[in-house]
Amino acid sequence: MQNLEVNSQRLWDTIMETAKFGGTAKGGVCRLTLTDADREVRDWFVRACELAGCTVTVDEMGNIFARRAGKDSSLPPIAMGSHLDTQPSGGKFDGIFGVLSGLEVVRTLNEAGYTTNAPLEVINWTNEEGSRFTPPMLASGVFAGVFERDFAYSIEDGEGKKFGAELERIGYRGQTKCGDHKLGAYFELHIEQGPVLEAENKTIGVVTGVQGQRWYEVTVVGREGHAGTTPMPMRRDAMLACARMVDRVNEIALNHAPLAVSTVGLVRVSPNSRNVIAGSVFFTVDLRHPEDAVVDEMGRELEVMVNQVADEMKLEVKLENNWNSPAMKFDAACMGVIRAAAEELNYSYREIVSGAGHDAVYIARVAPTGMIFIPCEGGISHNEAEKAKPEDVAAGANVLLHAVLAYDKKLR
Repeated sequence: MQNLEVNSQRLWDTIMETAKFGGTAKGGVCRLTLTDADREVRDWFVRACELAGCTVTVDEMGNIFARRAGKDSSLPPIAMGSHLDTQPSGGKFDGIFGVLSGLEVVRTLNEAGYTTNAPLEVINWTNEEGSRFTPPMLASGVFAGVFERDFAYSIEDGEGKKFGAELERIGYRGQTKCGDHKLGAYFELHIEQGPVLEAENKTIGVVTGVQGQRWYEVTVVGREGHAGTTPMPMRRDAMLACARMVDRVNEIALNHAPLAVSTVGLVRVSPNSRNVIAGSVFFTVDLRHPEDAVVDEMGRELEVMVNQVADEMKLEVKLENNWNSPAMKFDAACMGVIRAAAEELNYSYREIVSGAGHDAVYIARVAPTGMIFIPCEGGISHNEAEKAKPEDVAAGANVLLHAVLAYDKKLR
């Protein structure tokens, strides 16, 4: 099967077709977890997998498993997957590229009449993005035993709607217990979401691991007042405190350059009126670094800083660390077959650490796991302008195909 290739045009057309579910006027995708758009793309995916001869099951977290039979049904499946949900202003490739490439591998093997030793599975993990329901990678986390199912069900979105109720509403609360599903290995194909591969003119990234991440929620409480009548020295302005804290969040990453990054991505101001001094501000902080010890230090610096600013301005502050994802390394054997596939197919490649979190982070706790990256234009992602070249999309899917086949051959 050395010359076997995916149908690159079919894969590209499939990506463009599914981008219509939640498609935006600017050419991106808004398909938040457990919305009607999410249900629509799930329905499409289930039908497509069944047409490809797969048996589809859904677990109690809404994770979808499409299984293609192998020669030995006693072997745990070799899985390929990612997620179908997006950010509010997401692109066409983040997540779904890995799911649809898994489907394309199945279609390609069907046409070639090739049966693997182990079963194959294509997986959609629920709520990878964590945009509507926090934390991210929620369902893969339940699968791996990181989170409890009932904790996940109880999480509310910004409108007070619970994850469990919304899962039920769209019809994707399955009966299978989440986590009772053993995987022989897991491969996730993804756009890089960064600029390195494109800058170095590399087609494939062999992902060695994922950096550590820590999320915080900060609430600053001051005192509302009239914008025109309250003298500057007498103000207790929560928005001003927030601005100072945001600037210093940026400094925290610069203090640990060049690998550290820090982001304030969400801010809510109350009462959010143009002529009222802000009485309270809620904002989020995202800290990341490839080494857990550095993330720990960044977290300590954040705690000291927010309390210092609050004390100086005579305000109240609450800092909550609501999600941690330690740095991790992927399986050597999985990385080996990915590297070998890139070499055999004559694609340029490099090893790379992922700056973003992925479902593979949690699945690596329960199964041998590997990740494949392809370039995205300008390194842009979580953006409606997200783009990937058709030839890179095909290359990534071909590496996925041959890596999975090579891993499967080792099972003989």
